[in-house]
Amino acid sequence: MYTRITKSGGRQYLQLVESFRNESGKVRTRVVANLGRLDQITPARIDPLINGLNRAVGRAENTSSDVVQEPGLSFGDVFALHELWRDLGIDVALKRALRSSRRAFDAEALIRAMVFNRLCNPSSKLGCLRWLETVAMPAMPDTVTHQNLLRAMDALMDHADAVENAIAKQVRPLVDRDLEIVFYDLTTVRIHGEGKVEDDIRAFGMNKETGGIARQFVLGVVQTAEGLPLMHTVHPGNVAETKTLQAMLATVLQRFPIERVILVADRGLLSLDNIGALTSLAEQGGRTLEFILAVPARRYSDLVETFKTLAFDEAGLAESVFADHRLIVAHDPSRAEEQRVRRRARIAELERMADKMVDKLDIQDAGQTAKGRRASDRGAYSRFTRAVADAEMTRFLNADLDADRFSWWVDEDAVARAELFDGKLALITNAPDMAPADAVARYKGLADIERGFRVLKSDIEIAPVHHRLPDRIRAHALICFLALVLYRVMRMRLKAKGHSASPRTALDLLARIQKHTAHIGERTFEGTSKTTPEQLDLFDALSLPKPA
Repeated sequence: MYTRITKSGGRQYLQLVESFRNESGKVRTRVVANLGRLDQITPARIDPLINGLNRAVGRAENTSSDVVQEPGLSFGDVFALHELWRDLGIDVALKRALRSSRRAFDAEALIRAMVFNRLCNPSSKLGCLRWLETVAMPAMPDTVTHQNLLRAMDALMDHADAVENAIAKQVRPLVDRDLEIVFYDLTTVRIHGEGKVEDDIRAFGMNKETGGIARQFVLGVVQTAEGLPLMHTVHPGNVAETKTLQAMLATVLQRFPIERVILVADRGLLSLDNIGALTSLAEQGGRTLEFILAVPARRYSDLVETFKTLAFDEAGLAESVFADHRLIVAHDPSRAEEQRVRRRARIAELERMADKMVDKLDIQDAGQTAKGRRASDRGAYSRFTRAVADAEMTRFLNADLDADRFSWWVDEDAVARAELFDGKLALITNAPDMAPADAVARYKGLADIERGFRVLKSDIEIAPVHHRLPDRIRAHALICFLALVLYRVMRMRLKAKGHSASPRTALDLLARIQKHTAHIGERTFEGTSKTTPEQLDLFDALSLPKPA
């Protein structure tokens, strides 16, 4: 059965026609119904017939309304993060910690949005609002303003202790029951803005990213050997790193039931003066504190005679005593040779530069005219010392500034002392039963925190910070820390399932799953784009439910 348009008297008519076979088997047609003149048929007349046929076969009703398709919204990435957020119990922890009958907005939802924004498309708070318009974030308020986001950050800091303790409780099940190794390190985070406020934590200090002086704050992160972040600390940008250690350890001992603590930290945190205070702090609760700390380069001058007598085994390990503690030294001959060759090459390059300047001065003294500006001994001193400083070779090359003629010499004793330490890692520890190889392996695990800092600064983009108020800066740091927790849990789950994707790659792939909304008349239809096998594998690897 089908429709047919016929012409008669210059007009067109719509007919419902069916085909049939007559007695002789030939195909014939007959008109079942005349539906009227084509120019007089309106949707109001034809839709009831069409809808009746659709109902008869179980189909949706027909409509003459236009189909209005809204822009597709990214859904897969925020859906996965939302399910992980719930799976870790962070939603419940925040709601309890931030419970208030006076607040007119959902603080947990807004904080969640800011955390997810750091992972999916890191931007400012105004940028976060624009990003929210492009994603189908589950369980979000209909309207979110810039002031709502700032008020949520204020609420976060008003209940900072409760929030951080609640999050620590949610993280505990992910931590091994026999947790005893904690890694601690610091990094610097650049801040924009020149104004000053009360209790400002923005201070000028040596920035680890740029190598120069910058206005910044200092961020500390504590994590397990498996790479799970446990807590973070925020300090003024000019704080002495060694002074952050005691407060950090006190908080770790308070939040996590650790009986034996082995603290692993980088050389910038070693202060022999505060080791006794740290040990006393741990022992107050009947706990034992052990540490593995790298000896800073500034203390190497105290180790010259010790290093001369070290006897390394086949694994390149040796042990001695320094400051009444075990000194463990690891030696890498290939790295030592690389450092030696690179240093000698720099010295030779600077010597060639100095020789050229001497030759030019000698030619002038002989009365010959050379091309270019006239050279002078004072000018040669200035150029040479500046080049030596730029090459960081001031320990090895010296210019005689008191001499009338430009001259210099290489301090071979200083070079020999430097070569004594090439390719060597010096660790100090009070762990009596830890093998040297285990101590070195534990310290090298600290590199995972450095990778976490790179994630904070690249994927999460914690810097530069544009906030001015100290509590807003601390809230920003906590939001980025929560993003790091989600990132690391994703990494742990993907790695446990043998999946090769990184969390960044996984989120990019899942973001291709979109939420679509279409309007036809008064009816609204919603749906998600078809998931690929690769995306389904990611949900399985992350142990998360798939979007319906």
